[in-house]
Amino acid sequence: MTAAATDTPFPTRVLVVEDERKTRDSVAEGLRLEGWTVKAAADGDAADALLERETFDLVVLDWMLPDRDGLTVLRSARTNGIQTPVLMLTARGALDDRVTGLEAGADDYLAKPFAFAELLARCRALLRPPILGAGQLLRCGDLQLDTRARVAVRAGKEIPLTPREVDVLEYLLRYQGQIVTREMLEREVWKQTQRVTSLDNVIDVQLMRLRRKVDGDGAEKLIHTLRGLGYRLGKEPA
Repeated sequence: MTAAATDTPFPTRVLVVEDERKTRDSVAEGLRLEGWTVKAAADGDAADALLERETFDLVVLDWMLPDRDGLTVLRSARTNGIQTPVLMLTARGALDDRVTGLEAGADDYLAKPFAFAELLARCRALLRPPILGAGQLLRCGDLQLDTRARVAVRAGKEIPLTPREVDVLEYLLRYQGQIVTREMLEREVWKQTQRVTSLDNVIDVQLMRLRRKVDGDGAEKLIHTLRGLGYRLGKEPA
């Protein structure tokens, strides 16, 4: 639904949703210094209204908001077909909470307290264009991905994917039949060249969510976990 920041002459538009004023103002000002256009909301209702009437390239969304929390805002946006990348911010650091956020459709997750440099790196990674950018169809069995339209189809049925899930699926398809490690995904998809914090749990949850969508409804399993090694996309040998 949105163009990558490097592919458009218009400023990158970011929505920052955070009820704590000091954090909201600090994040918004830091992103404006990057040359991005930033709008801010202090609660879920304001965020819903902005998402309904405006288009953004990225949403930085706090979980703990008054009234409608960030998780409710995120689920509503995804239900309404808004596939804008979402980076969730929250003081909740437990794995179960990360899983809940990612399951609701978040593309990445950053626990508080955080360094602005890491938040900026995560934002830039979510705004980067697709891995290789060349428009083509990638196939594996009855699964195909149109890399230009960024639409995945299996057995003739479109699979609803978030932008991050499309990136991961494209990478797996390009390396189908080969072992893809977490480190490869972290470096090539999340664009993290230095490990400020481990993304292993985030990657595992995204793969679990992607597998459920791609291999659901009794379809032949195409995404396989190789314990201690990583992941592989491909049909099982006959």
